[in-house]
Amino acid sequence: MGEQAEWRRARLGRCGPPLDLLTACFDKHVYAPHAHDEFTVGVCVGGTEIIAYRGGHIRTGPGSIVVLAPDEMHTGGPGNDTDGYAYRALYADPGLFTDGVLGGVPHFREPLLHDPELAAAFRTAHTELSACPDPLEAESRLPWLLTALARRHSTARPGSDTVPGADRIARTVRDRLADELQDPPSLADLAAGLGLSRYQLLRAFRTTMGVPPYAWLAQYRVHRARGLLDAGLRPAEIAPLVGFADQAHLTRWYRRVLGVTPAAYRNSVQDNGW
Repeated sequence: MGEQAEWRRARLGRCGPPLDLLTACFDKHVYAPHAHDEFTVGVCVGGTEIIAYRGGHIRTGPGSIVVLAPDEMHTGGPGNDTDGYAYRALYADPGLFTDGVLGGVPHFREPLLHDPELAAAFRTAHTELSACPDPLEAESRLPWLLTALARRHSTARPGSDTVPGADRIARTVRDRLADELQDPPSLADLAAGLGLSRYQLLRAFRTTMGVPPYAWLAQYRVHRARGLLDAGLRPAEIAPLVGFADQAHLTRWYRRVLGVTPAAYRNSVQDNGW
């Protein structure tokens, strides 16, 4: 596997707090005993790792989730002499776990969790946000996943999922995102203005619109971009006009939504004289 580690920093919404993402792949590396101020949530993606934690040892394998509490000393190293280990980890402020649950910061009795669905969701979100740490996407995806983790696997009791006026809330958020597509407001600020928690806002939006806020806005941006392509603009010119980070970000979403790249679409339009 080699000895590789890459840190990326995502921001949870416009002007929001940072959240660090680590992509690690090691043959022999052994961590010295250390602790973090934040919760560490890791997903093993290859090999096996042995983690010394709370007087015992955790052995990870591909697909397993590890949750390490703040200020808990731990180490980590390869589980054997041949396979190495690889994982994706994020470092989350304890407050991110309190939305959607009752009783404050949750406690995880077991640090090693088996939840294939949630592990796959964490890995996908980590990979995509490491490649393009869009603030609205990070704020839409990571707190939601951390709440799911707390609700499924901690001692905390789930809060109510009922959000009165969900349709109205979703329409209000949708209109703000459309009006400010180049620099959308944070969900935390929108939620505070509506007297909600961020989890309640996400719940209302997802229930009503069928997708999280970042996905709705990305589709809206794509349709705006399509109109600009029809008008003759180039993809590189369009990306910042509709709020994408760069042409690659535009291309990724354009292909997801419409099945072709913006360049291929533009060439087709020109070739057919539309």
